[in-house]
Amino acid sequence: MFIQHMMGMMYHPKTEWSQIRNEHYSVAHIFLQQVSMLAAIPAIAMFIGTTQIGWSITGTDYVKLDVMSALPAAIAFYFAMWAGVAFISYCVHWMEKTYGGTIAFEDCVSLATYTATPLFLSGLAALYPLLWFNVGVGLCAVCYSVYLLYTGVPVIMKIPEDRAFMFSTSILTVGLCTLVGMLAATVILWSTVIPLNYVSG
Repeated sequence: MFIQHMMGMMYHPKTEWSQIRNEHYSVAHIFLQQVSMLAAIPAIAMFIGTTQIGWSITGTDYVKLDVMSALPAAIAFYFAMWAGVAFISYCVHWMEKTYGGTIAFEDCVSLATYTATPLFLSGLAALYPLLWFNVGVGLCAVCYSVYLLYTGVPVIMKIPEDRAFMFSTSILTVGLCTLVGMLAATVILWSTVIPLNYVSG
């Protein structure tokens, strides 16, 4: 069912949001069956791309990561994505009453997970870690995630579209702040706790 919803989000998101609203999965189910699989995509892709192909800014002079250095970084990144989804879901649930929402926390987790699905899938681009290519794919994924957010909030939250627009904007702000925070934490982590060892390409 989750795979069907993912495909539906690409072709008819408004209809798919209505179907998701009628399915009430537990938080454990969403994280173990959905987030666990989605978060593995960018983590594994980055591990393979950085250790087997190597990073490059211009398409030349590739720099690889040592396998034993990249592995803990990939694992940390995997669980950081779990934490990101959980934090955004909590913020959505905390803010919903301000905008007239009365849904369960499970629905907030579903909203956060399906909205972020394009971002998770864009992680496949890390198999070929060329900077301009990854940035382009990432920007496209962000744009589509924003579209899913603005179409999904009025359906999932069951609130009028005028309030849904403001609520979606608030969620978007939280999401962007979370993303920036994760990037900053990653830089700090890689420079202190999990230092990265580079090898020649």
